[in-house]
Amino acid sequence: MSELDAVFLPVRELAERVRTRQVSPVALTRLFLDRLERIGPRYNAVVTLTADLAEKQAQESEREIGEGRYRGPLHGIPYGLKDVFATEGYPTTWGAGPLRDQAFDYDATIVRRLRDAGAVLAAKLALVELAGGTGYRRADASFTGPGLNPWDPGTWSGGSSSGSGSAVAAGLVPFAIGTETWGSIVGPSNNCAVSGLRPTFGRVSRHGGMPLTYGMDKPGPMCLTADDCGLVLDAIAGHDERDEATTTRPYEYRLHRPERGRFRLGVPKGVPEGSQPGVQDRFREALVALAEVADIEEVELPDLPYAEVSRTIFLAESASVMEELIDSGMTAGLTAPEARIGIYPRTAVLATDYLRALRLRGAIAEAADRLLARCDALLSPTRPTVAPPADRPWVKKAGERAADPLNAFGSCIGLPAISVPMGFSDGACRSACRSWVGPMTRTWCWPLPPPTRG
Repeated sequence: MSELDAVFLPVRELAERVRTRQVSPVALTRLFLDRLERIGPRYNAVVTLTADLAEKQAQESEREIGEGRYRGPLHGIPYGLKDVFATEGYPTTWGAGPLRDQAFDYDATIVRRLRDAGAVLAAKLALVELAGGTGYRRADASFTGPGLNPWDPGTWSGGSSSGSGSAVAAGLVPFAIGTETWGSIVGPSNNCAVSGLRPTFGRVSRHGGMPLTYGMDKPGPMCLTADDCGLVLDAIAGHDERDEATTTRPYEYRLHRPERGRFRLGVPKGVPEGSQPGVQDRFREALVALAEVADIEEVELPDLPYAEVSRTIFLAESASVMEELIDSGMTAGLTAPEARIGIYPRTAVLATDYLRALRLRGAIAEAADRLLARCDALLSPTRPTVAPPADRPWVKKAGERAADPLNAFGSCIGLPAISVPMGFSDGACRSACRSWVGPMTRTWCWPLPPPTRG
């Protein structure tokens, strides 16, 4: 098996070769460590290579599998971790230069659960500084440099999980963990043409991760396929006493579900038309493909201020979460000029506005329940645009957020979402289709041939 054959295999196929001992976890780990070290710098994707730990975990996996103690589909599979999660023995920088030596003496819950599943931690991956929590308008808002897109290195890989998107797309790791408060998993997945799953709020523990908000943060997997996302979510989901927001409701990923007839999918009126022409073209092609297995209808989103509610909650909670950092003056050492001051205006958000937003969030959730009683999922382009250039600041146009209301809609009330590749647009494979809710969202994937990226 050639290097490219190995590094662009979906986790499910790679796992079967590991399980049957056609592929050695040690050899596989060394292959990915080499690519992380050799190719990772091209995309500014890696903060810390955890080579010693990876070698130890890979050897343990190989020994266990040889003894017949196979833990499951992630056993012996290397992965990358967004550098917001505590990892004992290694720095956890949160993407911020002033915190490049920050360290914790414990592992985050998500790290422990992946270790228990037998996964091998190969690297801690780059991100936008402080997960974008202080505001930014440029790709280079990180002390590791701008996150670059392996399909087109002149464009941005997306934020804030920039390194996770680049690493999976470039074949540096079979899967990665990202986090999302408002678009930070599905955005890089869109730009880098990988599959990214934002779980339901409370499905995955945030313990040991950098907090950005109290009620919107969600860790999740970024993989080559939607099926791989389901496999990874199976390993990391579950209640955690150290995170009071985690749900006790059971979860189990099943690739094949009982026959239940055709799916019902809704396309919100006017949403696709807010996208660039090339994105609209790919989305229409995706709808034609989905029409073979689903009944698709246009639906009307309730007339509620999703973006305004989400933004108010985000601003108020991030200001509270980062109060200690603000008081310390650490933000003055951030890379992006706007990030150094962006957190301060948030401290002026009125308590009355925040409480009003929380009440409106309840109304949005009720409206979503009524709408989704008619549909298994809602569909839209993940982002209205392809990946922007990485070498200059972005200028947001008036009404730009209004072109992507589902992002605010889902993030606000904690709905799950998945972004999967749906084709090329403007010369780059970085358009994606997003779906929210419904049991079938975990099974969509249109595999694409791997690019020539080393």
